[in-house]
Amino acid sequence: MTYTAASMDALRTEGDELADATVATLFERGEVGTFNTLMRYVSTVGQELPEGLPDVAREYLNETSTPPAWVDWGEMEKARLFFIDNNVHISTALSFASMPACYVLPHVAKLLSSTHSLKYPSKRMAETGQFTVYLMQPGAFEAGSRFIPAAQKVRLLHASIRHHLKREDRWDTAALGTPICQEDMIGGQMMFSIQVLDALHRLGIHMSNEGAEAYYYAWRVVGAILGIDQDHVPKDLQSAREFSDLYMTRHMGPSEEGAQLTRQLIDLYEEVVPGTFFDPIVSALIRYLIGDTCADWLQVPRTTWDTVVKAAPALLGLLETIEDRSPLAGWALDRLGHLTSVFELSSLTRGRVMHYAIPEQLKNDFGVSGTIPPKSRWTPPSATISQ
Repeated sequence: MTYTAASMDALRTEGDELADATVATLFERGEVGTFNTLMRYVSTVGQELPEGLPDVAREYLNETSTPPAWVDWGEMEKARLFFIDNNVHISTALSFASMPACYVLPHVAKLLSSTHSLKYPSKRMAETGQFTVYLMQPGAFEAGSRFIPAAQKVRLLHASIRHHLKREDRWDTAALGTPICQEDMIGGQMMFSIQVLDALHRLGIHMSNEGAEAYYYAWRVVGAILGIDQDHVPKDLQSAREFSDLYMTRHMGPSEEGAQLTRQLIDLYEEVVPGTFFDPIVSALIRYLIGDTCADWLQVPRTTWDTVVKAAPALLGLLETIEDRSPLAGWALDRLGHLTSVFELSSLTRGRVMHYAIPEQLKNDFGVSGTIPPKSRWTPPSATISQ
């Protein structure tokens, strides 16, 4: 598929018909509060839906309760094993590359600011981390799993944000398109897939083509479950590169909201890092992963660690080599990575399970202005737009 400015413009007018209709009906009937209260008790696949759940919500939940019929479960297992082998690196990429990449898009930063993330970045990061962990668990789509219910709620959350912003005339649709439109949803899928892989490559992580492709495939499945129109989704990593490059160059730039969100993100992780000596490494890592131009737009401070962090690929490459050559070392490093990810997620969630609910209003005071594939050097698809 070839992506052009015209085809991307068309995607800016489209939302999620099923979820949008469900949310609109819940608000029209005054049933949002009832839905949120009852859905707090629905958290795993296979649970019986509670009595009293609004009919329109029950219909939506039944219709979205299974993954797409085209899912290749072999690829999903490869993706899960890839995640196990790289979980701490993926968490790093999500935190210090993917989220800042979202903030460098002014209209996305403006939207995130309207949904409380300006003051509560830990909630946004915790939800993202928890959602990814749910996805990569064994049996993520089977009885007892938390992934499908979480995805169903996130899809309605997105629809409710569209509903509020358009109903309250707090979003310039003519200039910015539909809030959380199809272009932005696919763009978000790129943030959590190919841009994560790019960050891992920049960090010097050893990856096989097979593992990288499986990881991207898993996020294609996620996109389908979250209501992304599959006719327009890149089907492979090369197409993903083309979409991602065009999407970013169309929209990226500086904004006050983007800088504020980034400052909140840096403050959050400086709190998580023990002591104060290593605090500057947070800013340095963001700058290293997203580049100086984007970092300057987001007002990421320059620090004495900017040079030091450039040694990270060599250090991680050494650890990866040791892991490749020793099964015991590989097991130990994977276990350490798992424990580090658990510590990070527990720090963000304060040990609580994050609940995804339909906000009944937006806060005005925030304003809207198997076998692990053998590791080798995965090479990202080349940039499709000249610098």
